[in-house]
Amino acid sequence: MTNDELQAWVEEISLHSFGLPFRHKASFNARLRTTGGRYFMRTHHIDINPHQLEAFGREEVEKIIKHELCHYHLHLAGRGYQHRDPEFKALLHKVEGSRYCQSLPGTSGRRSQPYRYKLVCTRCRMEYLRKRKVDPGRYRCGRCSGTLRMAEL
Repeated sequence: MTNDELQAWVEEISLHSFGLPFRHKASFNARLRTTGGRYFMRTHHIDINPHQLEAFGREEVEKIIKHELCHYHLHLAGRGYQHRDPEFKALLHKVEGSRYCQSLPGTSGRRSQPYRYKLVCTRCRMEYLRKRKVDPGRYRCGRCSGTLRMAEL
């Protein structure tokens, strides 16, 4: 699917589901990794992840487009367009858009292993599991105030 075909599809969904025209630009953005789509408040453009189309098909992408169009139409109307707003949730439910997009195959590797680093106290052997890498020289053991070192997990 090309960007022109996507533009026509978004315009059609906007008229059919919302009864309002989409007057801005919709395009594919292959750099999106963890999200299905994105709405830009300043330009009112919409980006769609083409990997979602390849992995899950037109039905799933249509739900993503409806989600982004909810942001678009509510923002232009000056109403609650954020995920937490009741107006957004009600409109999304009404047009049958998706609240969350599906995870792409092969992208759940980092989340399947919650802890990637381990700090060990050199004095009392207390272990601290960390998701992010830290400099052990900046921290001390909470139990005995000993120095910490990075260890294999």
